[in-house]
Amino acid sequence: MSSPLFFVTAKPLSVRLWHWLTVVLMIGAVTTVLLNSTLFKTRNNIAMVQAQVQSEGGSITEKQARSVAHEYNDKLWMVHKYIGFGLSFLLLCRIVAEVTISKEKKLRTRIQQAINIPVKSTESKHYLYVQYGYVVFYLLLFFMALTGLVLAFEDWQWLDAVHKPAKQIHGFLQYGFYAYAVLHIAGTIRADLTNYGGIISRMINGKSL
Repeated sequence: MSSPLFFVTAKPLSVRLWHWLTVVLMIGAVTTVLLNSTLFKTRNNIAMVQAQVQSEGGSITEKQARSVAHEYNDKLWMVHKYIGFGLSFLLLCRIVAEVTISKEKKLRTRIQQAINIPVKSTESKHYLYVQYGYVVFYLLLFFMALTGLVLAFEDWQWLDAVHKPAKQIHGFLQYGFYAYAVLHIAGTIRADLTNYGGIISRMINGKSL
């Protein structure tokens, strides 16, 4: 398999579905984080809850208002948790696929092929960097899913010892995801506008050049 062929050949329907489902769930995960960190942040809404109750002739303490404001925050985190379950399932599907698909289609085989391309042209190097980019993405997704599952099952006492480091790692790795997403989108758009026109549409409609 040559590097140009990889970029102009459409992916199977299963790969495209996996890709776009992952995109949708990742957008959902990021959106819940942003909303919980801004619009629905508990301390930012305490005064609003008190003001709304008082405008209706009632009274509420700061502690009570905090509990009400925090409820919306909790609901969003619950949505975030379910999205995380979805991403974890997709990752499991990808791992199963990597184990069961033919050897020539495996990620490690593509990396080995890229390394062994005799002529180290700009194009072959690009192909190799893309494969390494996939490795980085899957590692990020794996550890985000792993730490996220620890946080999701916080009621399990035997996970208490690793809950705090899992939370710290989970929060730190999100920035790696943001960086990867920006680079991936920018790189894809650049490729579509230069040497590999139609790469985005092929990922949607599945039609090769």
